[in-house]
Amino acid sequence: MINRINPVTRLLLAILLSIPVIITLDWVSATVVFLSCLALAPVVGFPLRTIGTRLIPLLLVAPLGAISMALYGKPGGEVHFHWFLITISDQSVRMALAAFLRVFALGLPTILLFTTVDPTDMADGLAQVAKLPARFVLGTLAGVRMVGLFLDDWRSLEHARRARGLGDTGRLRRWFTMAFALMVFAVRRGSRLATAMEARGFGGNERTWARPSTVGWPDAIAVGVSIAIGAAALIAAWQAGTLWVIGS
Repeated sequence: MINRINPVTRLLLAILLSIPVIITLDWVSATVVFLSCLALAPVVGFPLRTIGTRLIPLLLVAPLGAISMALYGKPGGEVHFHWFLITISDQSVRMALAAFLRVFALGLPTILLFTTVDPTDMADGLAQVAKLPARFVLGTLAGVRMVGLFLDDWRSLEHARRARGLGDTGRLRRWFTMAFALMVFAVRRGSRLATAMEARGFGGNERTWARPSTVGWPDAIAVGVSIAIGAAALIAAWQAGTLWVIGS
């Protein structure tokens, strides 16, 4: 079902789902957003096993933010430990828990919405639905398509240096040298690509699109569900007495 939603709508959904997590700093709202998205994952075509695999990097990142909040967050309530700049209190522990859950509440919707997005479909949607300038959209699409070539260029440089006996010493200097060479390749390729696109009429004011990008009832349902999840998260936090709007 997720593939029936326009890529531009997916951007809107990501914004709607992130609003209650960004404007608050409590664990209840983040938990509601995360559990709601987790419950919807099988509905939109993502098995829970796949989601678990995709969440593994977040398990490595989330504790870093939680620990920093626990040690250096704004103190409040009972102080459990204090030394120099480190203060662990009831409030800093709650902030740490909220920071830990916020990583998953922001990461899971991103995984669900953008894992299967095709760059060409996204470009079609940005140009036809969001009405962004076609020249900008197509240039960005061409750049995204070229990212994969950087890996091939890097491997080719590594093999070439090893063939010349330069790949086993001076790792830091080798990295900077290869990075500079890769930048030169990118500039040259970008110039050739721009010339080729201009020659094919990509810079014209009026153009047609091979694949129309439209929005329909699946997009409306998805927007409604996202608004409901965001409202439920804020209401649940308010009912639980944990609602903490940033800046208040």
